[in-house]
Amino acid sequence: MRIELTNIAKRYKLEWVLRNLNLNLSTDKAYAITGPNGSGKSTLLKILSGHLTPTKGKIEFSLENKSLASDEVYRHLSYAAPYIDLIEEFTLIEALQFHQNFKNFIKNQQATDIIQILGFERAKNKPIRHFSSGMKQRLKLALAICSDTNLLLLDEPTATLDRQGIEWYQSLIREFVSKERLTIVASNVDEDFFFCEEKVNILDFKK
Repeated sequence: MRIELTNIAKRYKLEWVLRNLNLNLSTDKAYAITGPNGSGKSTLLKILSGHLTPTKGKIEFSLENKSLASDEVYRHLSYAAPYIDLIEEFTLIEALQFHQNFKNFIKNQQATDIIQILGFERAKNKPIRHFSSGMKQRLKLALAICSDTNLLLLDEPTATLDRQGIEWYQSLIREFVSKERLTIVASNVDEDFFFCEEKVNILDFKK
């Protein structure tokens, strides 16, 4: 996967959140989008995912050296963020099986394998609405990181996680994130993007 952003800008009403953003992102690196809360990191991830259209500029996607339409990008990405909700009426096993209707898990994993990775064997038949915030965050991360996708977007991945959860997240990254995926992490917490080779400071694109 390759993404090229040219003179990207985004405005909400009269406020410019991003301006003059030029980036080339490709699978040979993992990228950290850094900056304080409210600086536009999530806005950039939403643009990269195709959920938001930039006010100005051009964004081009390509996969295996072939152009990819922006409305097709969702087929090739997985995304975990605090503002993306789970279907809380599902039990854990139902949520994982439902997810498989749209995205396969990496390394031929099945729903039962993901439950083991999560360490939630006793909760497999428990409705997600009864999960703690930390359990829900782990599930969001597992669904994104363990999906067989070319583009992985993570927004504040360790939000609501305790120390044990952070260590679990980092082990998940080590096992399932490789150079074959374009991975982008938006955060101002070093532990979230410990594996990223390149940092992009969102404050550089506010003027």
